[in-house]
Amino acid sequence: MEIKRPIFHLAFPIKDVSQTVSFFRDKLKFQVELIEDKRCIISLGGHQLVAHLSEKDVSEKVSMYPRHFGVIFDKEEDFNTLLKNAKDNGAPFFKEPFARFPGSPREHRSFFLVDPSNNLLEFKWYRNPELIFKPA
Repeated sequence: MEIKRPIFHLAFPIKDVSQTVSFFRDKLKFQVELIEDKRCIISLGGHQLVAHLSEKDVSEKVSMYPRHFGVIFDKEEDFNTLLKNAKDNGAPFFKEPFARFPGSPREHRSFFLVDPSNNLLEFKWYRNPELIFKPA
């Protein structure tokens, strides 16, 4: 794997390592680089996610705000591949695919998944990627 610099790192709580590995590796087809008793390391678009076993920090309520994380894809093809993997492998959707800001220059496609520990993941693809950090 080619490593791009800098690499983003995110640690988040999970309630079960094996369920988390299955979700990311088997349902989404992401690389799971390390599996231990109390954590696993996942490559999310070349960035490092560390899922730490911490049942007391896992929310029982699923809410889009204030916390979710994910990837903005460069290529629509990559977005579509992940969407297909998620659907074909029964990944649970929190919010089905939709267009945000339709008809505007900032229009982008998005969908939300929920992992086995109620963490929400958002995946996006922008028609005009130069507007990712610009106001609507």
